[in-house]
Amino acid sequence: MEVANSERLNYRLLTEADAELLFELDQDVEVMRYINGGHMTTMTEIKERFIPRLNAFLNPKKGWGLWGVFTVEDNRYLGWVLVRPMNYFSDSPEYKNLELGWRFKRESWGLGYATEAAIQIKQALIENGNIDAFSAIAVPENNGSVNIMTKLGMKFVKQYVHHDKQLGDLDVVYYQCPAA
Repeated sequence: MEVANSERLNYRLLTEADAELLFELDQDVEVMRYINGGHMTTMTEIKERFIPRLNAFLNPKKGWGLWGVFTVEDNRYLGWVLVRPMNYFSDSPEYKNLELGWRFKRESWGLGYATEAAIQIKQALIENGNIDAFSAIAVPENNGSVNIMTKLGMKFVKQYVHHDKQLGDLDVVYYQCPAA
């Protein structure tokens, strides 16, 4: 699957060869604030935990993975949009309900890049087919992410404790919208 350029952005699936970009993004306490309390990810964590998790769900044909987001103007890396089946790392992944997530450099916050990227990638996934719904989770205090969810047409479903075997439990809000 490919994602066409949007007005200001272009996209490509990230791979383990992009470890430096993943590391660079995670070196801002504010970027990591709602992910793990502000802990900056080490390169060892990127290589030993993050990359293996990415490789577990990476499927270029279906559009699953981390879509790197770059400016059209100068190909500057801004962050990524995650696509994978909801509850992928559980005993009951939802293959027709795709989770969307995002992580962007602070310098790009408030400029609409994450929303533009998520909308473009969501549309490409719809065109690729075989999806019933899109979902996203965030900690309740992460107003920026919740705002993006609503701009994607998602509605609040519930607040619950999300279980991740490797990353632990996290209190989150869950939003969803149909793929149609």
